[in-house]
Amino acid sequence: MPIEQRGVDTIPDEERTSSPRDLVSILLGSNLALGVVIFGWLPVSFGLGFWPSVTSLTAGTLVGTLLTAPLALVSLRTGTNLSTSSGAHFGVRGRLVGSVIGLLLSLGYTALTLWVGGDAVVGTLARLTGLPDSGASYAAVYALLAVCTAAGAVYGYKLLLRLSRVLALGMTAILAVGLIAYAPHFTTAAPHGSTYLLGGFWPTWLLAAVSAGLSGPIAFITLLGDYTRYISPRRHRSRTVFLATCLGLVAGLLVPQLFGTFTALAVGAADDYAGPLVAGAPFWFLVPLLLAASAGSVGNAGLMLYSMGLDLDAILPRATRTQATYVVAGISTFFVYLGHFAWDAQDAMTSFVLLLTAVGTPWAVITVFGFTRCRGVYDAEALQVYNRRSRGGRYWYTAGWNVPATVAWALGSVVGLAAVDTPLYTGPLVPYTGGIDLSFLLSALVTAAVYGAVTRRPATAAATAGAPVTEAPAEVP
Repeated sequence: MPIEQRGVDTIPDEERTSSPRDLVSILLGSNLALGVVIFGWLPVSFGLGFWPSVTSLTAGTLVGTLLTAPLALVSLRTGTNLSTSSGAHFGVRGRLVGSVIGLLLSLGYTALTLWVGGDAVVGTLARLTGLPDSGASYAAVYALLAVCTAAGAVYGYKLLLRLSRVLALGMTAILAVGLIAYAPHFTTAAPHGSTYLLGGFWPTWLLAAVSAGLSGPIAFITLLGDYTRYISPRRHRSRTVFLATCLGLVAGLLVPQLFGTFTALAVGAADDYAGPLVAGAPFWFLVPLLLAASAGSVGNAGLMLYSMGLDLDAILPRATRTQATYVVAGISTFFVYLGHFAWDAQDAMTSFVLLLTAVGTPWAVITVFGFTRCRGVYDAEALQVYNRRSRGGRYWYTAGWNVPATVAWALGSVVGLAAVDTPLYTGPLVPYTGGIDLSFLLSALVTAAVYGAVTRRPATAAATAGAPVTEAPAEVP
């Protein structure tokens, strides 16, 4: 299979051979990994029992899906990834906001997936073969998983799609068998001695809904276009693609997360997940668990790393997608080692997802708002101005930036960060919201209100639609 040569350029219609069924496969198969499963442990670690955990995960996932799924239609129309597509609303240079957000989101989730998967691999090998539970063992396993992940990401979309199809079937079977393996010790009560993390039920429930449930779909705000750009709008209706996205997100996130909740309660995982998961597994389930920890992690992290390569390629047009992917592979591996040797698992995960949700949500709101206003009609050539180191075109706005959209994003992000309540940081607005983290809701509302007020006309009409495109390599680094 040849290495994919496409970066963030526009995919020709004859190469857009994927289908909505492929979209479901990639969203389901890639998410059946321990890096997603562990989010089902978060509500339990916050002190919630089974049913409160289930309702918080379900509510957060459904709300996040309703916001995120429309983004899949943007790249269906543009034929390029979402950060580049957002240039229609932020400007061809302003779309770097989306590239940076996507890069950070994918970086964090790639590191998390390899970190959790590596911990489980070392634990299962320790029980199966007597592998020493040492720093050297972890370092070697992390490196091996990182190399396999980088190889899949470099080969590109077609290989990752094939892997996701296999994982969708294989991982579903492993998780189903896992329910049987851990069922004898399952209980609906929170682990003994645990208390509500935020002191009360509802604040803790809302924290779980945002940090564990909502964060799942939000992680895909810049990723969905990586897959739908390979679906042809001539052969597949927008409604079908939208429904496939909803199905893939809901099933692909809730299935592994609810498995995580079930197993966390079965093994009493209050402060750590991977260790108790391996220690509480029956010996006959260790081999399936090893497969889930290794293959599942490579599949999930591979797609995240693939997206990171595209986002860095969008930021540095002179770099190829392959070069960009190798660079981000090294960076994410570095963060894997930090995750194991330097950070507290629960605090790092919770803070990471809440902070990025606060700045990612405003970007998603503006992109969906802009898509609705322009009715899904884009100038694909004008979107590529930055990538070609040129300037001008209908999305040039002011020196390549749509200032009103950028201001609306910045204000929404500031409000969101001010309303975040994490174990490592509490925003100044939290005392005024009753101690409840409303960062997602407030950032979305503020962004929508400001953007709606400052851009009363469709975004494309406000742009310099008649401006010619001129070659100016020196203007774009």
